[in-house]
Order: sequence, then structure tokens, then C-alpha cells
Amino acid sequence: MGQILLARRMGKRRIIAETGAGQHGVATATVCALFDIPCIVYMGATDIERQKPNVFRMKLLGAEVRPVHSGTATLKDAMNEALRDWVANVEDTYYLIGTVAGRIPIQRGARLPMRDRRGGTRAMQRAEGRLAR
Repeated sequence: MGQILLARRMGKRRIIAETGAGQHGVATATVCALFDIPCIVYMGATDIERQKPNVFRMKLLGAEVRPVHSGTATLKDAMNEALRDWVANVEDTYYLIGTVAGRIPIQRGARLPMRDRRGGTRAMQRAEGRLAR
């Protein structure tokens, strides 16, 4: 809901999203229907076959579900197509991303010094009596 409000505030007239299992697509289609904003959901052709009930819901809510046939025809490829669309239409399109992508979790773990990461393990071992105090 918050992202749709942000998109409206930014003056975006079109929402795109990607989905694999379909839950994010249904959620995006729902808020787009609520605010009467056109919605395009990219979904791998393989995932469309697996998730027919969610595809039906998205279409029922007025979303256009665009099948992606490139690559493995799954979420990764749907993300690529959504990014291509957004880059080509950035002036009026808001990409409501629903997938955790990128290296951020790895970076967050790597920025902690090793001594900080070990601290929790040592405390657990002490509590279990496996490590001398």
C-alpha cells in the first residue's frame, strides 16, 4: 500500500511488478485496482503454468500478466523483463519490486568483524556448558 501511495506522489501513472509464485503479483494487482492504476505483472511462463490460480486472481483484478519465455522462464527472467520495461519507461512507470535481490545480505554479514560473529556462538556454548568460562 505504501509503495502505491509513493508512486502516486511521484506522479507515476503505471505500475509494473514481477512475481514467481504469484503472491506479490496478486498483492500488487489488488492495490492497483483499489487506486485505479494500470498494472503489468511479469511472470515466467513456467511459473504461470504452475500458479494458475494466482494468475486468474491477478487478471480478475485487472492486471495484465505478461509471460516471459526467455531463459528458464522463471522469476529471474521475469525480473530481467520488468527491469527492461522500467528502464525504457522510467518517466511514468513505478517498479514495485517484490523480490529480495542483490548482494545486501552478504554485505551486511561481511561488514561485521569476525570477533563479533563468534561472540554469539561462544555465549551459546558457555550456556550449554561446552566452553570453560
